[in-house]
Amino acid sequence: MSYVDEVIEKVVAQNPAEPEFHQAVKEVLESLRAVVEANEEKFRKEALLERLVNPERQFKFRVPWVDDNGQVQVNTGYRVQFNSAIGPYKGGLRLHPSVNLGIIKFLGFEQIFKNSLTGLPIGGGKGGADFDPKGKSDREVMAFCQSFMTELCKYIGADTDVPAGDIGTGAREIGYMFGQYKRIRGVYEGVLTGKGLSYGGSLARTEATGYGLLYLTDEMLKCNGKSLKDATICISGSGNVAIYAAQKAQQLGAKVVTVSDSTGWIYDKDGIDVDLLKDVKEVKRARLTEYAKARPSAEYHEGRGVWTIPCDVALPCATQNELDIEDAKTLAANGCFAVAEGANMPTTLEATEYLQANNILFAPGKAANAGGVATSALEMSQNSERLSWSFEEVDGKLQNIMVNIFHNLDDAAKRYGMEGNYVAGANIAGFEKVVDAMTAQGIV
Repeated sequence: MSYVDEVIEKVVAQNPAEPEFHQAVKEVLESLRAVVEANEEKFRKEALLERLVNPERQFKFRVPWVDDNGQVQVNTGYRVQFNSAIGPYKGGLRLHPSVNLGIIKFLGFEQIFKNSLTGLPIGGGKGGADFDPKGKSDREVMAFCQSFMTELCKYIGADTDVPAGDIGTGAREIGYMFGQYKRIRGVYEGVLTGKGLSYGGSLARTEATGYGLLYLTDEMLKCNGKSLKDATICISGSGNVAIYAAQKAQQLGAKVVTVSDSTGWIYDKDGIDVDLLKDVKEVKRARLTEYAKARPSAEYHEGRGVWTIPCDVALPCATQNELDIEDAKTLAANGCFAVAEGANMPTTLEATEYLQANNILFAPGKAANAGGVATSALEMSQNSERLSWSFEEVDGKLQNIMVNIFHNLDDAAKRYGMEGNYVAGANIAGFEKVVDAMTAQGIV
């Protein structure tokens, strides 16, 4: 049995009931076969893959808090510090009922390679809790965040582990967590990113993941003789990534016709009105039915169905495994020529393989949505220097990082005879840097 197959088998056996983690490990290691086989004896002797797929440490803790009725609630919090070979752990905090250890490990594992691809000195980590901020009062959210940080603060720090936002963790939640960290630890440091502008946040951080997705997609299309100008784009999701992906896509001359949320989706033949979408989602925190009521050209549909609308480019920006094999077949049949992942692993393995087999350009999330963590690292730099850069400075740096990411993964794929396979290219490019650092630092 090959070394790759051995390690995949071990991961499944040692981490039962964690299908998302199994999926992430399999996707990465399968695409690294050529690199591993070229160094198999050395990697096996040093147990390099075993060290890569096992987190350096992981924490699981209870989070008790009191709701507005005086009832004590208890959630479960997690932080997985996966790999610090190239820098402090860096990765978001997800607040969602679906959160469990397997999901946090899958996200943390992906983060290793994503962070490596940015070219910035940040390692891989992830955290969160099975708390749902939806429908909670500000006081309830504050009570949860303060309790969560009371435990988490023991394990993080500006030069150790720097969490950020993720699904369910926006500016409000980051603010409450930062305040509690400062209160308990008695230090004012850049321990969290995604902070408000008045207390150390970075301009362009809100827009970064969505904008970065479009910068990389634009470069991928240009290098393959295609363009975003006049392209029709389908986007899933209606959170931070989707909103700013839609905004940047329209600035680049494309027409975005769909968005979705957990209950339904919108088709707007005239193109998504980003200002209205922001009002519905960021201000009113309402469902997309409110968008449809305010926009005569929009159709609202219950359930899922974004990928049934014919488009040139598909940008899944909602959650993991949202684009399946049937969706991939529909996109291909409707003439879609590119898919770029705005969310973390939103495309199933089967769907990814189908898209690639049908010559649809495919940019994996660890590359395409790296703009958020890249700008988080730029926020860390500003905090360390006690400086604040302009929007244009940050946006310019972000654009350069995303263009470089594409060319690095494109070059890596070509070096191993897999031209056009951007999944393999992203994994190889991210892996090589991490492995060099791990090897240099010895068996730790």
